[in-house]
Amino acid sequence: MNLSMHNRERLAGWLFVTPFCVSLFVFFLYALGRTLIFSFQSYDLFNDPVWVGLRNYLSLLTDPLFTLAFRHSMAFAIIVTALQTVLALLLALAANRKVRGQSVFRTIFYFPSILSSAAMTLIFIWVFQRRGIINQGLTWLSAHVGLLLIFCAVVALVMLVLFLNGRRRYDWVRWYDPFHFACALAIALVVAVICAGYGIGVRSVEAVSITWMNTRQVWGPLPRTLWAIVVMNIFTTIPTLMLLYLAGLQSIPDSLYEAAKLEGASPWQRLRFITWPRLMPVTFTVVTLGIIGTLQMFDQVALLGDAAPLQSRITLAFYTYYNAFPPGGTPRIGMASAAALILALVTLVMVLLQRWVGVSETTND
Repeated sequence: MNLSMHNRERLAGWLFVTPFCVSLFVFFLYALGRTLIFSFQSYDLFNDPVWVGLRNYLSLLTDPLFTLAFRHSMAFAIIVTALQTVLALLLALAANRKVRGQSVFRTIFYFPSILSSAAMTLIFIWVFQRRGIINQGLTWLSAHVGLLLIFCAVVALVMLVLFLNGRRRYDWVRWYDPFHFACALAIALVVAVICAGYGIGVRSVEAVSITWMNTRQVWGPLPRTLWAIVVMNIFTTIPTLMLLYLAGLQSIPDSLYEAAKLEGASPWQRLRFITWPRLMPVTFTVVTLGIIGTLQMFDQVALLGDAAPLQSRITLAFYTYYNAFPPGGTPRIGMASAAALILALVTLVMVLLQRWVGVSETTND
C-alpha cells in the first residue's frame, strides 16, 4: 500500500515536470546541439551542409561588422544596466514612501512595462524624428534657459530667506522644509511669468534639428541611433526592476529604521548602512537580468528597419539574425550559429564576472 502510494507520487511528479523537460530538451539542449554543429559547417538552408571546421569563427574575427556589433553590445549592456539599476532603485524608494495616492503612483510608474515592445519602438521612432518631441523640447529649453535659471535662483533665494528667518526663532528648522519649498515654487512661478511677459530670459533660437536615426555619427562609445535605443530600453525595463526593488524594500524590518532613528542616523546613513546592504541580493538579480537582457537586445533594433543605417544599429543579436536571414542575400547559417554561440559565451562570462567581482548576492547581517 505504501509502496503503491510512493509510486503514484513519483509518477505524479514526473507528469508535472514532463512538459518542462520536453521544452528544455527541444528548445534548449537540442537547439544548442544543432547550433554547435552548424557553427562548424557551411550551410545556406538550400544545399547540404559542408564541414568547414573553425572557418566560421575565424571569419567572425576578421569581419569588421562583427567587431562593431561586439563593441556596440558591450557598451550598450554596461551603460543600460548601470542606468536602469540606479533609476529603478530611486523609483522604488519613491514608490515605497507612505503618501496619499500611493497605489496611483505605483501604477503610473509600472505602466511603461506593460506596453508592447513593438508599439513602444514605433512611438520612439516618431519621438526621435527630426521634428519630433525630443528636438522640439531641446529647442524650447535652448530658448528659455535664462528663464529657467531665474526660476531656480528665485527658488533658492526664497528658501534661504525663509530658512534664515525660521532659524532666528526655532533651532530645529532645516534647510529643506516642504512648506518653504512650496512657497518658493509659487513665488518663483509668479516671477517667471512676469519675466516671460516682458521677454526677460527668453531668446530667439534656431530650431534644434538633430538627426537621431538616419545617421552614422558616434557619440562616445555608441552611435547616436543606439543612444536613442538606450533611452527607449531604460524607459520600458525600469518598471519591472522597480518592482523587484520594491519587494526588497518592503521585506526590510521597520524596527531597523526605528532603532537607527533613535541613534540619530540621518536619512542618508539609513540608506547607506541599512537599505543598501539589505538590497544586495535584489541588486544581484537586477544586474544579472539587466546584463542578459541588454546583451540579447534584438527586437527594438530590428524594428527600426531602414530608419537607421545597419552600422549604427548593429548588435550581436541582430548580427546573428542578419547572417541567418540577410535581405536579398544567401543565408549563412554557419556564421549565424557561430555568432550565436559567442553571444551566449559572452553573456555567461559577463554574468560570472558580475558574480565574482560585482554585486554580491548575499547580505551581511
